[in-house]
Amino acid sequence: MAPNLILASSSPFRQELLARLNLPFKVISPDIDESALNGEKPEETALRLAQLKAKKIAETNPQALIIGCDQVATLDGLQLGKPGTHENAVKQLQLMRGRTVVFHSALCLFNAKNNHMQAEVVPYEVDFRHLSDEQIEHYLQTEKPYNCAGSAKSEGLGIALIARMHGTDPNALIGLPLIKLIDMLNNENVSVI
Repeated sequence: MAPNLILASSSPFRQELLARLNLPFKVISPDIDESALNGEKPEETALRLAQLKAKKIAETNPQALIIGCDQVATLDGLQLGKPGTHENAVKQLQLMRGRTVVFHSALCLFNAKNNHMQAEVVPYEVDFRHLSDEQIEHYLQTEKPYNCAGSAKSEGLGIALIARMHGTDPNALIGLPLIKLIDMLNNENVSVI
């Protein structure tokens, strides 16, 4: 019998990734405050928010397996959030050019039936190209990634901003580490294949 699987995210990219596993799922977007806490490390922020999203959805879905995700990008330990505006995105990309950014993708699988929670952060490093101001402007006008951590979407034209990527799961960069999710689902006796 298929699990009652819920993705606690409004991201269409996470939905596309999860659909690859051919498991039926619903999408419910949690409404939570995504602000970092004072003194919180980036990976702690991502993990806390992924867990919080899953628990929020569990309140109204007590029989479900809930996937919570969050991603925080960092440059030399400085958190790079979602830029929100064109001006902020320009500043972020100018700061990131020619440098390495670490994307901390947190994944939580919460079994609301028995309160079993699995959670982990999967880091992914991205080396950005030395971009001119004109290239940054062209990219932002084309893709408008104002709701993406670090102002770049590797699943689109943002791949042109990247020189190299390092990590164990390229899906983590998009925000849903599928390799780790499959392990977590197996732990809940949900087989993908």
